[in-house]
Amino acid sequence: MAKPAQGESVLSRVVRIFETFGPDTPALRVTDIARRADLHVATASRLVDELVSHGWLRRDPDRRIRVGVRLWELASRASPTLSLRDAAMPFMEDLHAVVGHHTQLAVLEDREVLFVERLSAPGAVVNVTRVAGRLPLHASSSGLVLLAHAPAELQEQVLAGPLEPFRRTTLTEPARLRRFLADVRRDGYAFCAGFIDEETAGIAVPLRGRSGDVVAALSVIVPNDRNARMQIPALRAAARGISRAMGYSSR
Repeated sequence: MAKPAQGESVLSRVVRIFETFGPDTPALRVTDIARRADLHVATASRLVDELVSHGWLRRDPDRRIRVGVRLWELASRASPTLSLRDAAMPFMEDLHAVVGHHTQLAVLEDREVLFVERLSAPGAVVNVTRVAGRLPLHASSSGLVLLAHAPAELQEQVLAGPLEPFRRTTLTEPARLRRFLADVRRDGYAFCAGFIDEETAGIAVPLRGRSGDVVAALSVIVPNDRNARMQIPALRAAARGISRAMGYSSR
């Protein structure tokens, strides 16, 4: 194990500890945290104990560590997406009732799409996304909507690659991706049939803030069949409602 950089702050070490947790690793032993955070076990143990005492981390009966409720509470209270979720939720609930499958809300975060809310139902189609989960921008309908309306500099960075495939239908050729993004801007939605799972279709539309800039994407994940495109009008209507609730006027 490498030694931490000389002069590294305690805060930097704490950040690395929190970054060891993920969707597939919600609970870890201290030795795993130390290894993932590149810290000595004694250092990791001391910091974990202190974070547990403040409620930022939690220790299970089996001694595994997971993120504490206190951290979730503070993050939820101060989340920059709180007003977005408040505006979107009534419309998402109505859309979900119509679609009957997954309805999602996502924002751009660095070069990825971050999902901040999701409504689902028993028997809904396969969906790899989850709340607080991320995907590459080129791989999903939400990501492609956000990328299509992102600054030109970010678009060029993504187009320069690498563009990793999820399936054979994933857009991994820069020229084809560039054309797809132009279509999204022209049509007002991204329709991605089988991009992540061959049995599902992702459909996403942009959400606009008060200034008219695209601030988020609203999407549904539905069966990849002849009826998939029939969900587009309801999706666009919900997006108009959310955008109006956030202060956007098309006039």
